[in-house]
Amino acid sequence: METDVLGLPYERHTIDLGSDDEGPVVATLVRRRAETPSRRAVLHVHGFVDYFFQTHMADFFVERGWDFYALDLRKYGRSLLPHQTPNFARSMTDYFPELDEAVRIIREQDGHDQLLVTGHSTGGLITSLWAHSRRERGLVDGLFLNSPFFDFNLPWVVRRPLMSAVLAVTGRHPYRKMPVANLGFYGRSLHSEHDGEWNYDLTWKPITGFPVTMGWLEAIRRGQHQLRSGLSIDAPVLVACSTRTYRRREWHDDIRVTDSVLDVDHITRWAPGLGRRVTIAQFDGGMHDLTLSGKEVRAEVFRELGRWVDAFLPAPGTPEVGIPPAPEDTPAVADALEAAENRTTDEADDKSGATA
Repeated sequence: METDVLGLPYERHTIDLGSDDEGPVVATLVRRRAETPSRRAVLHVHGFVDYFFQTHMADFFVERGWDFYALDLRKYGRSLLPHQTPNFARSMTDYFPELDEAVRIIREQDGHDQLLVTGHSTGGLITSLWAHSRRERGLVDGLFLNSPFFDFNLPWVVRRPLMSAVLAVTGRHPYRKMPVANLGFYGRSLHSEHDGEWNYDLTWKPITGFPVTMGWLEAIRRGQHQLRSGLSIDAPVLVACSTRTYRRREWHDDIRVTDSVLDVDHITRWAPGLGRRVTIAQFDGGMHDLTLSGKEVRAEVFRELGRWVDAFLPAPGTPEVGIPPAPEDTPAVADALEAAENRTTDEADDKSGATA
């Protein structure tokens, strides 16, 4: 480990991932240890056009006695090399090797017995698919998804048949850039040089984002289809998002109290299919990255996260207070299962894979 760009007590380790068609590939694992030795750890994975800079999130966990880790995925942030296309991927599984190695370091090298994985936006999609693929291995004790990218925030006809048709034509050109609406409003609402309160590296997280490539778009589409078809994550999952989606095409102050990137209805629709122990929490006034919301909202987010962690990931050796009934035996889950069977035609089409 060497000192990170954030300065001490943050350290970083470069993970060598060999080469791909653009050349050498690396990922970067950032670490901040708790003041006293801990056997509990958190691994955070960022979203699209993003990297780890949210030190207040690390503060939250370190103050609770957890060692904190964050992974800048290949071609993102600290791991973006000059010869690479920013944020490019051909499959969500491209990221599994760095997740595997990060967890090996955390568990085997650094000696942690308990691991909470957190994922924001695209990181929420990636970590969900990875946790599903690594189920029954005892690698993940809990999963916290902060506004996960379960579907495109587009009309159904665009995100299903039209996108399928476009990708069928352009699929042989993965590096071709697709003209899309940029993330300028969201970036403007975050950065302190504009209308936000946060300071971060605009080289790694530009206000207007990076271009979307056809290869990345297809990778996301396939990953989302797998997720919507149902996963079997065997660890408890907390899915959190705002209560409202920003739908205007011009700037408005509401952008600071809504999700201006994803449709929150998509998040709550698909969350129950992640596994058998899923909790959904929505926060009025929450932004896309809930941890970057206004002060009062993010405090509420961390309070709820703390309560969930205490309930589902108690410290090793904590006496059990009782065994709750199996999920399928509870009336609430029975009602949810019955409701799932009566989903709209749109949802049935999504899950059937008719546009895959």
